[in-house]
Amino acid sequence: MSLETEIEGLKPWQKKMNKIIFGTETYYGRLFDIVLLVVILISIIAVMLESVPSINSVPKYHFLLSLIEWVFTILFSLELIARLLCVKKPLKYIFSFYGIIDVLSILPTYLGIFYTGTGALKVLRCARLLRVFRILKLSQFVDDAKKLSTALKESKNKIIVFLFTVSLLVLVLGTIMYLVEHGEHGFDSIPRSIYWAIVTLTTVGYGDIAPTTALGQFIASLVMILGYAIIAVPTGIVTNELMRSDKPNTTISKRTCHECGQDGHDKNADYCKHCGGKLDQSTA
Repeated sequence: MSLETEIEGLKPWQKKMNKIIFGTETYYGRLFDIVLLVVILISIIAVMLESVPSINSVPKYHFLLSLIEWVFTILFSLELIARLLCVKKPLKYIFSFYGIIDVLSILPTYLGIFYTGTGALKVLRCARLLRVFRILKLSQFVDDAKKLSTALKESKNKIIVFLFTVSLLVLVLGTIMYLVEHGEHGFDSIPRSIYWAIVTLTTVGYGDIAPTTALGQFIASLVMILGYAIIAVPTGIVTNELMRSDKPNTTISKRTCHECGQDGHDKNADYCKHCGGKLDQSTA
């Protein structure tokens, strides 16, 4: 099945635009995504600089950053319009994963015209960097991502049991420390003591609360040592599942659906598993 058959009903210029914007199989398709990612990175840097008071308070820098912001917003708006023009079902794309990201990346700037305090929301456009997976959409990357996803799903019940056990442990340890420290030295309530137990067990150690009695310090030492052992448990669970699923997988192709933009389809698939659109078999 050719690309023309897949996007039947579109005009020639729409088909060509579709192949460049949504595809990564061609030189211009990959170039488009790479340029887009560079522009996104620059726009994110501009947003971060705008949040620095010493920079944004200078009138000329404030004007320059505002100008850059609007230039990028207009560019992203034009890109979104171009995507909608070269798909058969624009509404379906708007409500797809990447479509929602595209809308969220330009919405804060336009909202800033009517409402104040939306500047920080401009960083939402960093979510557009997820498009990097389109450029790295080689079969081995798709396979590895699928293995990791499968390992996490298979480990779900074990991890839930682990988290439940840890929750009971910090509850008991927090209560014990509250009794040992006699409600003093920061351990003035059981919830506060549980907070200390979580911080100590995870080896974060803020130091804002510390036991002063000999018994309390002894228990704290045991909790610290126990923390190192507990941290390794979820890692071991997921690693074990990854080793089980570490088998060659050649059933995933690098094709992108030109209707909804989703990828990761089976090589023998004729239709998109997300929206039902026809897939291009020439790059299977």
